[in-house]
Formats: sequence, structure tokens, C-alpha cells
Amino acid sequence: MAKLAELTIAGASGTKYTFGVYSFNSTWAEVAGVYLVTRRSLNEEGTGTHTFIYVGETENLKERHLDHHKADCFLRHGANCLCFLSEKSEPKRKAIEADLLAAKSWSCNG
Repeated sequence: MAKLAELTIAGASGTKYTFGVYSFNSTWAEVAGVYLVTRRSLNEEGTGTHTFIYVGETENLKERHLDHHKADCFLRHGANCLCFLSEKSEPKRKAIEADLLAAKSWSCNG
């Protein structure tokens, strides 16, 4: 899978997290981390802007991505990117997810 770009996003704590940006239909290995589902639009300069749809964490992105319980919501909101931050520690993943949930409005969380 080819990385399209990087996206840095700040949580409510002010901590900044850098995610790799990939096509939503990318094939994933069994990797643990935090993921964002977004709709990415390109501007005239060729850089992307993201509409934030969902934030989650997983021990196995391959399984989670293939059979996500919010897949219909993602489609309704035009999801075209999955942004990923590798993190093996479950407590750290959950803390990052909570920090990002508190910082933005996410259309499909809740």
C-alpha cells in the first residue's frame, strides 16, 4: 500500500500525533494502532484537507478494517482515506483515541 501523505492532528491535550494517510481501500496487515477515517479533498496546491469521520483503535487493523461495524456510516460520509498511527500498547492507543475524540467532532463516533 502506498502512503499518500502524512497528517498531523492535535488532541484536546495539545499533543500532536502524526498519521500516515492511505487510500480507504488499502489492504492492511495485522498491525496495532490508532486509525482515523476521513474524507480527503485536494486543493489547488495539491495538498489535502480532511473531514474527520471516525477515530478508533485496534490490535489488528486487518480484521477491524474488513468488517467494521460503522462501515455504512463511513460510506454515507464519503470516506476515502484511512490514516494510521502504529502503537502496540493498548493503554496508549486508548489514551490517544480519547484525546482525539475530545478534540474534534467525529460524524460516526457515538
